[in-house]
Amino acid sequence: MSNQSLKSQFLNLAVIVAALGYFVDIYDLLLFTIVREPSLIGINIGDSDIMAASMKIINWQMVGLLIGGVLWGVMGDKRGRLSVLFGSILLYSVANFATGYVQTVDQYAWLRFIAGVGLAGELGAGITLVSELMPQKNRGVVTSFVAGVGLFGAVFAYFIYKATNDWRLCYKIGGVLGIFLLVLRIKVSESSIFKNLESKHVSKGNLLMFFNKPSRFKKYILAILIGLPTWFVIGIMLNLSNRFAKDLYGENSIDSGASIMYGYIGIALGDIVVGLVSQHFKSRKKALYIFYAMTILGIIYFFSPLNNNDFSMYAVSMYLGFSTGFWAIFVTMGAEHFGTNLRATAATTIPNVVRGALPLMNLLFKDYFQANLQWTMLQSAMVTGAIVMVISVVALIFTEETFHKDLDFIEE
Repeated sequence: MSNQSLKSQFLNLAVIVAALGYFVDIYDLLLFTIVREPSLIGINIGDSDIMAASMKIINWQMVGLLIGGVLWGVMGDKRGRLSVLFGSILLYSVANFATGYVQTVDQYAWLRFIAGVGLAGELGAGITLVSELMPQKNRGVVTSFVAGVGLFGAVFAYFIYKATNDWRLCYKIGGVLGIFLLVLRIKVSESSIFKNLESKHVSKGNLLMFFNKPSRFKKYILAILIGLPTWFVIGIMLNLSNRFAKDLYGENSIDSGASIMYGYIGIALGDIVVGLVSQHFKSRKKALYIFYAMTILGIIYFFSPLNNNDFSMYAVSMYLGFSTGFWAIFVTMGAEHFGTNLRATAATTIPNVVRGALPLMNLLFKDYFQANLQWTMLQSAMVTGAIVMVISVVALIFTEETFHKDLDFIEE
């Protein structure tokens, strides 16, 4: 395909709106991790209680993402990809605006839960729609572009907070951005592959289909497990980077919000590069192996004595972001594995199950290794990270290659 033709695909309205949608999604999704400490101090939470309160809120948000992933995924296959994009954005826009008025941890947790349910629909539906609209040859590049643009939403959130120094205003801005996006979505057309499915008498969005056939169940579980490293890095390593810095080298000026901002610059760049690497090798799996290797090296460095100053901590945060910037390829593979009648359910539930796995990783890291075994924070995180990486590498070994797969098929 010519460069001009590829350029026209990047300028496709659905691609632009999907990219902007993911931008707003990531802004809202990561805003709590950026304003975590000032917002909790703002509702009168003491320093000794901040860790517990932040874990509660982030866990509720992730559970919301898990539940929303199922709800929106099923709706995407039953009612269409666009119905999800409209419904999910309305829900999370209202929830984010309302978060600007919270006064207690419980209110904060409930609204992040509701926002999580809404945010769960954005990426899966967008990637599914774009994957079905784009030619097979350039799917990976275009979906990586969508994610690459979208992931800069975290960077935008960080600078909005630094410019306003008002965490409540940041949440309200997120809500307004969502409503603006809702207006843009009106002109986007539904996928022709999904339209063709409407006349066929097949089961659509049936979650049980992931479990009623061993080969399909295996594909589904493996598709989830290969995405775990991204949220271990974001949710534990970068989110708690200021506390890890204290254990690694003592006195520091690390802002965990800045670590996440640098991490997301890396993730955005990585998501674009991984699409090009996948395109070069004509393989999703080879690209993931390369990025996994970089992630392992980054984790080793992060917890080593070499990471002994603020510059190093921010630099490795960006590097780890880049090395785990395979989110778009991971979600694209989830969409490519399954037929049109189950594709939105897969592409929406898979990334949100991974996000929803963060509370389990926190449980292992904080409640089991730290609380029960009395390990240090560093020891607990290192072992948790090693377990996550081993699981993901093994899962990738057994995962089917999807680069050349034609998406015009259904699940029986």
